[in-house]
Amino acid sequence: MTSEFAGRVAIVTGAGAGLGRCHALALARAGARVVVNDMAAADGAAGEAARSVVREIMAFGGEAVAEPADVSSFAAVEAMVERVIARWGRVDILVNNAGILRDRSFARMEMADFDRVVAVHLSGSANCCRAVWEAMRRQGYGRIVLTTSCSGLYGNFGQANYAAAKTGMIGLTTTLQQEGSKHGIRVNCLSPLATTGMTEGLFTAEDAIRLTPEAVSPAVVFMASEVAPEKTIIGAGAGVYSVVHVVETEGVFLPPEARSPADFRAVFAQMSDISTARTFNTGFDQAAGFIATANRARALAG
Repeated sequence: MTSEFAGRVAIVTGAGAGLGRCHALALARAGARVVVNDMAAADGAAGEAARSVVREIMAFGGEAVAEPADVSSFAAVEAMVERVIARWGRVDILVNNAGILRDRSFARMEMADFDRVVAVHLSGSANCCRAVWEAMRRQGYGRIVLTTSCSGLYGNFGQANYAAAKTGMIGLTTTLQQEGSKHGIRVNCLSPLATTGMTEGLFTAEDAIRLTPEAVSPAVVFMASEVAPEKTIIGAGAGVYSVVHVVETEGVFLPPEARSPADFRAVFAQMSDISTARTFNTGFDQAAGFIATANRARALAG
């Protein structure tokens, strides 16, 4: 166990198994006091899975507590955060990991399953962020990690609900970073690839050996550290770590008389030219880019 995170308090949601368990263990080994969140048992107490992770952490000299809460309930999450602050005085790190799957092709998907997946992943992450937000603002420090996925970034058949929720994490990350920056809060997004209960059977045995959850957690520890980046999507799997960029081409100005489908088709290759791609910090930057491109085109047209 190191002292890199000494005095820091981290909440990891969905930490009873899989990626969440590994994130909790990694942060505890780095020196953080860890709140192991998982769904409540039938009696409302922390379930055995969360308590087991706490025992693992305590076995190597770390500090941890199991906290039950359904992240889709803001009241439950808010109560959990209040208990954590009463116990340890602060919350420095939030890792939003809790999730469920209800996979089915969109034609066969019940909307109740769509709503439940969005409620746990997207609304659940927003609930957790909101519950810790004021505490982080007051102390002038915070690190928040949200979890997207390759489904949210690139799509996966049968996961319209999951993909929609995971793409929403990107918008939540970018906006919270803008609002939290002046308060010392850094918000980032993880896109993990690992063999867990949620991905069992999707990979060959050989690939599964490489795609361990333990290989993902170092990226979380980095995003939870004092040297964390801002508004960054980090891909992690099999010991490989990447940065995902959202980019936009410069675009093509079309005058009012040349905006038919045929006109679009004629310039679509130019519109799609990735060599002109750039990133924007805010939505207003995109607007400024559109106006600048239009003004240049009008100036050239005389």
